[in-house]
Amino acid sequence: MKKIIAAVFLAGLTVQVSAQSGTNSPYSQYGLGALASQATGFNRGMNGLAYGFHEHNQVNYMNPASYASVDSLSFIFDAGVSLQLTNFDENGNKVNAHNADIEYVAASFRVFKHVGVSFGILPYSNVGYNFSNTQNVNAFPSTSSPNATYSNIYSGNGGLHMVYLGAGWEPFKGIAFGANISYLWGTLNRSSTNTYSDSYVNTLSKNYTAQVKSYKVDLGAQFTCPINKKNELTLGLAYSLGHNLGAEPECSIISTNSQTSVSDTTRYVVSKAFEIPQTFGVGLMWNHNNRLKFGVDYQMQKWVKIQYPQLITINGKTSYSLVDGQFTDRHKLTVGGDYCKGERYRGFFSRMHYRGGVSYATPYLRINGQEGPRELSASFGVGIPIINGYNNRSMLNISAEWVNQKAVGLIKENTFRINVGLTFNERWFAKFKVE
Repeated sequence: MKKIIAAVFLAGLTVQVSAQSGTNSPYSQYGLGALASQATGFNRGMNGLAYGFHEHNQVNYMNPASYASVDSLSFIFDAGVSLQLTNFDENGNKVNAHNADIEYVAASFRVFKHVGVSFGILPYSNVGYNFSNTQNVNAFPSTSSPNATYSNIYSGNGGLHMVYLGAGWEPFKGIAFGANISYLWGTLNRSSTNTYSDSYVNTLSKNYTAQVKSYKVDLGAQFTCPINKKNELTLGLAYSLGHNLGAEPECSIISTNSQTSVSDTTRYVVSKAFEIPQTFGVGLMWNHNNRLKFGVDYQMQKWVKIQYPQLITINGKTSYSLVDGQFTDRHKLTVGGDYCKGERYRGFFSRMHYRGGVSYATPYLRINGQEGPRELSASFGVGIPIINGYNNRSMLNISAEWVNQKAVGLIKENTFRINVGLTFNERWFAKFKVE
């Protein structure tokens, strides 16, 4: 089993590095792309609810203080995949797209009393789109055809990923602190091509590329207060450091003569570009008798002051430089819960977990001077215990998620996603007696 887990982890790492993006959204052409969820399988059943949860048998990356609660006898390994179908609606024109992606690979175990560690690989953002539009040309030079058309083709791929190592420590009963340190990397590729059916007009292409190699730091804390013998409240706090990623994005403008196929290329480079925002999170979780857990999370990402490179032409002079006003602060509110009759019961259905959650999030993007699409989402999930002669501690987490994104005058998106996460819980550190 240990060899299988190690092989799955390495395979997940390889696939994450080379995999296609986990999105088809045209909104991923802006900023750092479509922001990915860092929730693992059990969190996704509650639509990403995480800050107040400290489970002994699950990996909760979103608050590293939770690692301190990991069972002392276990090695927990968690891997998840997703399958999604998205419907795009623009002025009554509807298109469907689907994809699948390996979402995350994570592991956790206890190293000392009250100290747990975790490591794994997670997505940060995804870029993936390909669309075009064709229109008639209203005014052309006299040499052109009266029925000439022009087409704009847009495509992009890539995204940012992170490998992390984290630790959680509980110095006093009910008080825990934690931190994640991540290596953040990835490539963002975007292009737009303007072509004309008339052979007298040049083809113009703009290619945007950037490589990111940086770091990410996340801090967390949890404070648990017993109310009585059957009830307790946990306050969870999280903070992510915002900083410049030091990337050097490049923009290449290629003008190709349609008759001679001769190209002229102009390149622009911006130094010390791209930033990740400061992120603040707070959550409250109520635990009733270890059966019903209900919580609420609030997250704010400070994007509004972050600059982003943009191609600008003023008085016939073109430049590629950092500009303001491309982003806005993002706020997200999540409510959800988990119910299980009790893990100490032997019955299969008694050990099932039933989860649900809803979220509302404002955008971090500004598109054509207005805020991007707001997001409303909901999920329902189950945790299915794996019970056999070899292992009765592992769990299969399955959830269905619906995400709606819309804004006035912009494309509407409806996404239906299936998340599947498999949590191996192995008793690697148990001491056995021989008689």
